[in-house]
Amino acid sequence: MELRQLQYFVEVAEREHVTEAATHLHVAQSAVSLQISKLESELGITLFERVGRNVKLTPVGKTFLIYTKKALRALDQAKQIVEEHLNPSQGTIKVGYPTSLANHLLPTVISAFREKNPDIAFHLRQGSYSYLIEAVRSGDLDIAFLGPVPTRENDIEGHILFTERLSALVPANHPFAERKSLSLSDLRNDHFVLFPKGYILQRIVVEACKHAGFTPHIASEGEDMDALKGLVSAGIGITLLPDSTFYDSLPRFTVKIPIDEPSVKRTVGLIVPKTRDLAPSDKVFYQFVKNFFSVLEQFQ
Repeated sequence: MELRQLQYFVEVAEREHVTEAATHLHVAQSAVSLQISKLESELGITLFERVGRNVKLTPVGKTFLIYTKKALRALDQAKQIVEEHLNPSQGTIKVGYPTSLANHLLPTVISAFREKNPDIAFHLRQGSYSYLIEAVRSGDLDIAFLGPVPTRENDIEGHILFTERLSALVPANHPFAERKSLSLSDLRNDHFVLFPKGYILQRIVVEACKHAGFTPHIASEGEDMDALKGLVSAGIGITLLPDSTFYDSLPRFTVKIPIDEPSVKRTVGLIVPKTRDLAPSDKVFYQFVKNFFSVLEQFQ
């Protein structure tokens, strides 16, 4: 079994078309077909079945694809670690982040890091809470910023950088707009605009409302911070968002009001895999971020 055969197999499996795979690989179609045939012969199984002009994985082919991709990722990671041991000051760090940390935290940290480590590059990927955990677990990402920091993932290690409150964002003409603080139960009759079901921030808000004795009426949904803030500005409803998302300024026609009962909070931090070692550049970044927030905490 050759590495080239595995790479050709993955390409064909993902594109479900031999000719397209060959074009992407910059080789002849006959070369791809030959290597797939050799791989099937060595394994003693059929990996693909033809469907019209396309090909699809057989059931056993689907299983083989899962393990093949894991093996190829492991080889890529091993190559990266070897290369970075030869030159620790260079490398590429694959970092994930959620939309709630995209506007201020991420650019602040990475800008500060690059000032001291200009030769280390980043591959950044935004994703949902569950995606980021799975991507770190599988090796698609090296490190991810996350909030709240997971505590029940056996193969994921979380490090809390800070804890922040969630505050209410209401239209400027809201009856409570002049209040200095609110009890969450004060908002029981309001329409809420939240992230869609499945988003961690929606779950935090809904659970907090239930703890306060009511189920929020969700009038509209948005998939990013700007969308939710825009809906509040338009008077569609109110929302609860982490304080760090208001760092630069408040949207027009809105007012931010702290929630004092119950206190709605989330942890924010980093996650890394427990099952594999970080590459040298990953370790440098991981330690830098922890030190960065440790210094900030001393001045708060």
